[in-house]
Amino acid sequence: MKHFCDDWIQEWCDHNGWTDWFLECRDYWAFPPHSVMPLPIPKETLMEIKAEKGFSPEEKIWLSISVAISIAGGVFSYFLNCPMPVVLAFAFTAIIIANFELD
Repeated sequence: MKHFCDDWIQEWCDHNGWTDWFLECRDYWAFPPHSVMPLPIPKETLMEIKAEKGFSPEEKIWLSISVAISIAGGVFSYFLNCPMPVVLAFAFTAIIIANFELD
């Protein structure tokens, strides 16, 4: 799951003079001004971008899927008189929400 939209990273790089950003192993790297070696974009900067912009489009999709599955699990549990659909919906949602954690 991508936590940051490419446009957000490009906007920050353009504003701060960093160039040629790329994503490697869930870390964003770019070339600082007047540098020949890429450096990771600081985590504090990424957290500021995240706080300003909110959820990425991919996160919004996963969040919508999670809500839909939770509602469907509740409906199926009601009509089937069985708790298993809610349990499965909870497990699926827990996995999705765990992926929202920024490393």
